[in-house]
Amino acid sequence: MKTCSLIVIVAGFMVFSHRAEANQADDTTITITGHTAGATPFISNLTLQVSNTAVLKSIQFTITPKPGSVTRPLSGTYSNDYLVSRGFEHSPEIILPVYGLHAGYTNTVRLTYRFVDGSSKQAVTSITTSTFDDPCGYDNPTVLQARTNSTDLSYDYVLVKGGCSSFEPGIIDTDGALRWVGTAGISVGSVIFFDNAIYLGHAHQLSRIDLDGAVTLVGDYSSLGIVNFHHNIDRGKVGIIADVDTTTYYNSVNIEVDASGTVLKTWNLADIISAAMRAGGDDPSQFVHPTPTDWFHNNGVTYNRADDSLIISSRENFLICLDYETGAIKWILGDPTKQWYQFPSLRKFALTLPPGSLPPIGQHTPSITYDQNLLIFDNGQSSWSHFPKGEQRGYASPRKYELDLNAKTATEIWNFEAGQSIVCPYCSSIYEDAPKNYLIDYSFVNGGTTLPTFARLVGLDAAGETIFSYQYPTDSCSKIYRALPIHLENTKFPTVGPQALNLSTRGLVSGGDNVLIGGFIVTGTESKNIVLRALGPSLSGFGLSDVLRDPVLSVYNSSGSLVGSNDNWQSDVNHAVVEANGLAPANPLESAQLRTLAPGAYTVIVTGKDATPGIGLVELYDISPVSNSKLGNTSTRGSVGIGDNVLIGGFIVGDVDSATVVVRALGPSLASFGVSGALSDPTLTIYDSSGSVIASNDNWEVDPHAILVQKNGLTPPNAFESALVLHLPAGAYTAIVRGANGATGNALVEVYHLD
Repeated sequence: MKTCSLIVIVAGFMVFSHRAEANQADDTTITITGHTAGATPFISNLTLQVSNTAVLKSIQFTITPKPGSVTRPLSGTYSNDYLVSRGFEHSPEIILPVYGLHAGYTNTVRLTYRFVDGSSKQAVTSITTSTFDDPCGYDNPTVLQARTNSTDLSYDYVLVKGGCSSFEPGIIDTDGALRWVGTAGISVGSVIFFDNAIYLGHAHQLSRIDLDGAVTLVGDYSSLGIVNFHHNIDRGKVGIIADVDTTTYYNSVNIEVDASGTVLKTWNLADIISAAMRAGGDDPSQFVHPTPTDWFHNNGVTYNRADDSLIISSRENFLICLDYETGAIKWILGDPTKQWYQFPSLRKFALTLPPGSLPPIGQHTPSITYDQNLLIFDNGQSSWSHFPKGEQRGYASPRKYELDLNAKTATEIWNFEAGQSIVCPYCSSIYEDAPKNYLIDYSFVNGGTTLPTFARLVGLDAAGETIFSYQYPTDSCSKIYRALPIHLENTKFPTVGPQALNLSTRGLVSGGDNVLIGGFIVTGTESKNIVLRALGPSLSGFGLSDVLRDPVLSVYNSSGSLVGSNDNWQSDVNHAVVEANGLAPANPLESAQLRTLAPGAYTVIVTGKDATPGIGLVELYDISPVSNSKLGNTSTRGSVGIGDNVLIGGFIVGDVDSATVVVRALGPSLASFGVSGALSDPTLTIYDSSGSVIASNDNWEVDPHAILVQKNGLTPPNAFESALVLHLPAGAYTAIVRGANGATGNALVEVYHLD
């Protein structure tokens, strides 16, 4: 979509439409009649008068960063249906919440109005906010390293959880400016950013704070014996997993709830570990204790979709991995000099560490990284409630481990020890956003010493460069117990969850078996609106030679029946909808079609209208991502040659959450399906949106996470074929299939989204 430059006029605005012909943007009058302050200075509610709300598709606001900032602008997009459902729209008036404003500042806000026919227009207004009395000092850190001018850092916003005011939690940007605070009036609690809102656990209740400031009580769990939410709330398999105390056990129970607060699953670590100890001939009363003894001290969990497991951090003991469904113990990683290791029933689950690798001690915030490794913040603190207490390391460091579950080993492959100079015995966090982009929170530096104590936030980019470092005085973990990178630069309402949204594959199209064949599966219970495209001539604009001159696109269902075909996109009956979604091909000879497809398996075939071979691109766009169905598995078969004639698959993980995928490259096994000239030895390389290699594989069995491919039933039939399991943050990725040692032939590239 072409955009126009905007001119800002004080106390007014100018509007620009992106089309020359008459359209809904031209025919609809939208006037900003004023704004009122929200629950905090970081929120304002614009009042709009709209001549025809029925043709309005969505409204996006974007807050211009302060001069000199390189952060991505904070932006939110509300669908018209969402505004109606939340009670913000009473035609002809719309109340538009704008959150993330700078306090005590005249903010420039750009509005983009999008219409059903694909037209749009923009407006600019200014919002002057009052100052905010920040009790925690989030807005006034000691700057050890100001945000550099680098734009390589993958995140720009940070959720900080503390207990220093009744405005918890807070959101800051990577310039160190406070951009949002909680509106529930609660000072102590556990929090997570989920479903584009803050979920806050306090005492025996769970509340939701929307970014517009609305507070909703979603659950009261006193009837379940829960007396307190503590430490963390983390992402689960379906919803969020909270650390809770019960009337019988302290710091050793977890529950998973969905967005509405309904309890989905409970894990009682006292019961799970006691059962394992009894089964192994040990007496659990020597290790497991009822409340008020802090025998376990769970302080964080992470769900691993690749093997359907839950990894729970016990500060007192170890990291323990459970089967999500059964609760059975799968492995334990921890300090073997602590008490737990003396029990054979627990020791048998222990992963061993090779020389040079240190076990985590008193750790916090486990998470799974993009390459299926385990990331934790290692506090180096021995046990309080168990004897022997284990090692007291005396310094803290983030650590990353590669797990080989066949060999039962955990190898430390990365750390950030900072010269072993940082004493931080309690709390703290480390998270990876995009590959190798980290946010480190040292929550209580110099805790337990006579030195001044403070919290410190550090941002590292993929090159290991420090992009920012801020320090905050504190006397405990209460300032920044935990910090999480979050994405507020493209927030959509309603939420688009983790899933593969758009997929594409480029390859050589000729005759016989050497056509471009794409397959995909629509999962769930609802039909999806899918736009399929086949490009050829326009690829020459990207420096490609020998492009397919006139692609033809055909779609078949699982029974082999033709459900749609197109030669030139403008001849498709739904071409206006394709154009309205900004997906019109650049060349009239290229193909596109919109189809509403029921759940099931489909095949897309791209051929040339004539016999002249050339490079083509097949694409699939999900234009109805908010539904009860998803794009599950996608694949494309094509010819792999040399130079530009490789098989290139692109996919987008959206919208703001990570998704776990298996990517495969098949060759030799295609011969058993009657495909001639199969590629004898395919290699697979994954690139991120910046063009950096993030993973590669030649033969699938040599990958350290090959067992996860097997557990998901996705083992390639041939040992020469390739496969990778990746836990990818939102963004665009490219998979390239080549032939080892210059081999050529037909290959298949596949992307499986693990639900």
